[in-house]
Amino acid sequence: MRRRLTTPARFATVVAAAAALAVSGCSSSGSKTTSAGGSIKGQTITYWASNQAPTVQDDVKDLTPQLQKFTSQTGVKVNLQVIDWAHLQTKILAAVSSGEGPDVLNIGNTWAASLQSTGAFLPFTTSAFNAVGGKSKFVAGALATDGAPNQTPTSVPLYSLAYGLYYNKAMFAAKNLPPPTTWQQLVSDAKALTGHGVYGITLEAGSYTENVHFAFIFGQQHGGNLFNGDTATFTNPGVIAGVKQYIDLMDVDHVVNPSDAQYTEGTSTLGDFAKGKVAMVMNQNNANATLSADGMKPSQYGVVPIPAPSPLPSAGKDIATFPAGINISIFKNSQHIAADEAFVKFMTSVPEQEVLGQELTTLPVNTAAKATWTTDTALAGTFKNILANQAAPLPLTKNEADMETAVGNAITPLFAQAATGHVVTASDIKAAMEQAQAKMPAS
Repeated sequence: MRRRLTTPARFATVVAAAAALAVSGCSSSGSKTTSAGGSIKGQTITYWASNQAPTVQDDVKDLTPQLQKFTSQTGVKVNLQVIDWAHLQTKILAAVSSGEGPDVLNIGNTWAASLQSTGAFLPFTTSAFNAVGGKSKFVAGALATDGAPNQTPTSVPLYSLAYGLYYNKAMFAAKNLPPPTTWQQLVSDAKALTGHGVYGITLEAGSYTENVHFAFIFGQQHGGNLFNGDTATFTNPGVIAGVKQYIDLMDVDHVVNPSDAQYTEGTSTLGDFAKGKVAMVMNQNNANATLSADGMKPSQYGVVPIPAPSPLPSAGKDIATFPAGINISIFKNSQHIAADEAFVKFMTSVPEQEVLGQELTTLPVNTAAKATWTTDTALAGTFKNILANQAAPLPLTKNEADMETAVGNAITPLFAQAATGHVVTASDIKAAMEQAQAKMPAS
């Protein structure tokens, strides 16, 4: 995947409308015959794939040989439709509402709880998990995105991404600095590396999606949660402390270029890192392709987990990422459930996770699969360990979409203030979070 998965504000509103319709009337598109009690050979299923590669055409090129392999193994043909991100959500919700949809489809994993609430998708009961290869085969951190807590999930992970702290090896070596393992060391290193037109770290501070991601990660490090069930808790002390830690990099520590307040996409931060304008950048593992395109060799950088404060604050957790990525779901009243489950089993198998991980620059969701998106085994192992041991899912709530918009857009102007020399206090952050919380729908 070469873009971050986020959920536009309109998504929650449309999900609510879709859920209110009679999902029982939903049926997958086309004329179908049941697979119950019979062979799946000769059936055709429709698969909506998300656009993971640079273009839709690249996705078709990457996926077609794999789908042909599945047909060869099972006798089931796959009607592939790759849908770009600008239209995928709208098409999914239209399918939920109208009953004109695919058999199997990809979803952004932050949508899992919202789509689960529509009732349109197959629950992954114990028998359904067994049909796709067993629950235990999935990486725990990725599986945690499968739906709302204490409810039967309606999706399983397909592709994963994780955040890491990229650092310039030469810059660190010149100052005799080891890569940081605590937040205090990160700040200290960044200060030592700032000067003569170079900054210690770069932030995508104008991006509401990045800002909510780090509000969550750093809030977790400080023992804060953005939700209690479906109730927003943006103003709790841990969240405020986590956001302040984040903004302080620009506002108090002065290790971030104030112009980063205008950065709204990762290509800007990665470009600065590749060109030696900054020493560190926090990004997901699909950054490698962009860095290579910008002329930076993999040997020139290393990656470590985004560090937490030491000692951890009260109730704080050593969280370095959330499991970003893609899940896969089956429409509940597809007439090809057995074929659909065989397809999900195939796509999440070890061979396919390794092939597609290399093609799409993603981490495997199968515990037995190797990370193949890079030839650097140490780098691959670092991200795999982060996902397995230092990941927590973004709030699994039906209001997740509203949260991303409200929290992210509350933080962005705080960075703008910091960029102009305004000291952003904890009180300023709390006031912004109060306004964000007031915009949330009633729980």
